[in-house]
Amino acid sequence: MQPEFLKTNLKNMADTVNNKLFGEFPGVSTEAWMQKVVADLKGADFDKKLVWRTNEGFNVMPFYRAEDLAEVNYLDVLPGEFPYTRGTCSKNNEWRVREDIRVTDAKEANKKALNVLGRGVDSLGFCFSKNVAITAEMFETLLDNICLPAVEINFSVPKGNKGFLSLFVAYVEKHGYAAADVRGSINFDPMGRYLKHGYACSEKGDIEPAYMAEMLKAAANLPHFRVITVNARHFANAGTYIAQELGYGLAMGAEYMTMLTDAGVSAYDAAKNIKFSFAISSNYFMEIAKFRAARMLWAKIVEAYKPSCECGEGCNCKKDDKCCSDGVCKCVAKMKVHAETAKFNLSLYDPYVNMLRTQTEAMSAAIAGVDSMTVLPFDVTYKASDDLSERVARNQQLLLKEECNIEKIVDASAGSYYIEKLTASIADQAWSIFTSVAENGGFVASLKDGSIQKAVKASAAKRRDNIARRKEILLGTNQYPNFNEKMAGKIEETGCCCGCGEGKKVVEPLEFFRSGEIFEGLRIDVEKSGKQPKVFMLKLGNVAMRQARAQFSANFFACAGYGIIEDLGHKTIEDGVAAAIVSKAEIVVICASDDDYAEMALPAYEQLKNQAIFVVAGAPACADALKEGGIENFISVKSNVLETLKGYNKMLSI
Repeated sequence: MQPEFLKTNLKNMADTVNNKLFGEFPGVSTEAWMQKVVADLKGADFDKKLVWRTNEGFNVMPFYRAEDLAEVNYLDVLPGEFPYTRGTCSKNNEWRVREDIRVTDAKEANKKALNVLGRGVDSLGFCFSKNVAITAEMFETLLDNICLPAVEINFSVPKGNKGFLSLFVAYVEKHGYAAADVRGSINFDPMGRYLKHGYACSEKGDIEPAYMAEMLKAAANLPHFRVITVNARHFANAGTYIAQELGYGLAMGAEYMTMLTDAGVSAYDAAKNIKFSFAISSNYFMEIAKFRAARMLWAKIVEAYKPSCECGEGCNCKKDDKCCSDGVCKCVAKMKVHAETAKFNLSLYDPYVNMLRTQTEAMSAAIAGVDSMTVLPFDVTYKASDDLSERVARNQQLLLKEECNIEKIVDASAGSYYIEKLTASIADQAWSIFTSVAENGGFVASLKDGSIQKAVKASAAKRRDNIARRKEILLGTNQYPNFNEKMAGKIEETGCCCGCGEGKKVVEPLEFFRSGEIFEGLRIDVEKSGKQPKVFMLKLGNVAMRQARAQFSANFFACAGYGIIEDLGHKTIEDGVAAAIVSKAEIVVICASDDDYAEMALPAYEQLKNQAIFVVAGAPACADALKEGGIENFISVKSNVLETLKGYNKMLSI
């Protein structure tokens, strides 16, 4: 940590530079900025035009100034200092590149692990199939030629976590590794199994704090091996928003702290054994703010348990450091964070776009300062990943590390009024969720009474509706799809290694889904039907309007995989309808201006009657008159795209 005199000198230097740079320029008040903005809006409503109401429940202004951060109380804290908003390290922003390997055969898994370790990976995640026998011999095979001090080792096993952990500790001791050099975790998360399957790991299906305490005791000699993993990512993959993922994740972590301390584990030992796993969503700046807020709030939660230590092995502080000046060890309040790109955001169709999604997601987590990261391969939505997709996923992180040098810059987003304000706002919303869970008796109690599931379902329903109406865009799926792409024949069944279906259900589990599934189901139905409906764009009248509405309509129907027949347009209704009939399209969309519809829509409908489904693109003022004339189908920006397309599938007997 930097000494006080150095911090003071740095601040004085910054003040001097600011005075030289800006002293000659007159200051501009917020009022003056607002007057200019309002004038440029020319009477438009400021709040409606420029203020963004987030799904988390707070407003984001179009600009921020230093005065907006007056109540933010962590801005004078350096990286590596409590409450760790700016990161847990003061020297660099290094994170570990993790790749998960499914273990169905220990020898094959070892072969793959050795291969990826030579390609930039420094964190391994072994996910065991429930059919793999966990023995000392298995560890010898799995970890053969893997130098444990050089790599982080993470395990996920379907059951028998304590026995597994004991065998791993025995392996470490047998091979003479220094305990302090072994880093990693085991994905032991009874509450996470509640969320996924409705039951925990025990025979009763419930959580047993005594068992968790025994797990910690089994790994007591490994100071940098985390035994409890809080899988907050489950919430993101069930359709929640960022503040909910963070708030509920913190509630899980706090409940583990309470359970462990009630079972006789010290607050220090409990905190140093907990690791968090968050998803990374596509909301770039909000995700940066989320991870910063997460570290700050977790540090405050751990501090409340008053962990103390003698500054021995496993603690990074010193006895004379202010870390322990009040008798509370704040080093142990550092949140250990693993981040994984959200499966929720990935699409089945146009899967290469997934690379763009995961790249920006990975960048936000890297800038935010996570400890390790998994980038999901672009093809995981329809098959087991292959060498190409896994290589791309690894290289996405390596680009950020070695080309962008993000790992060399500590808290690159610091000082941005926007991100600092987002951090504070997300922290407020997440804390409100956290306290509401605490007031309801805690996380487990809130799961058992269904209040958490109810909130998650409400968010998921809202997101489904936003996606159906294209208020939330998934490129290539509900906006700008490639209607010629076929995916139904490429989908493979992939197994699960979590041991699901083997316990007594205690609570209602969450429902996991991907945002694109609701549209992808339509396209799969079309593919399996063996016929691709054709949609003819009947362009008439005003050239600019007919072209704009034809583009909108083509994009609309392509979301269901319908074939689009473009047309240059026609001067007369008769020529246009004749071309539509020749095309043998099942659907004909008239594309024109509102004024042209009043004169052209009904004659075109009459000439085409019973030969195709007739659709009007837009919501013209003459819609009522058109409906009286027999026209029933309209599409516009206000349409629920999903439900409308379901209706057309039904009309076409798909």
